Amino acid sequence: MADMHELAVTESILEIANQAAAENGASRVTDIYLTIGQLSSVVDDSVQFYWDHISQGTPSEGAILHFQRVPARLRCKACGNEYELNEELMPCPACGSIALEIMSGEELLVNHIDILKEEE
Repeated sequence: MADMHELAVTESILEIANQAAAENGASRVTDIYLTIGQLSSVVDDSVQFYWDHISQGTPSEGAILHFQRVPARLRCKACGNEYELNEELMPCPACGSIALEIMSGEELLVNHIDILKEEE
């Protein structure tokens, strides 16, 4: 079962998309490109599920969501080594320390929105 976190995230995406449509005099939003970090708790299917329901009757109804996952990058505070996470959280491969700083991987960004303008 999808949780309320995804609903809030989806509502934010919808708000951004509809605002972009309004600001650009668009009749509808056709595609939305999202970048989601590996460590983000967002589940694509849940966002899509909510999207199909809450976008009805808005300029974004029927818009296709494109999910791009980006890997997490960590930096070891002990030795300064930077590395990309393969699967789950792991200690520094260089020195084994667990004193880590997350450089990227928690983001959720609306990268690009494609809109359709009404013909003059």
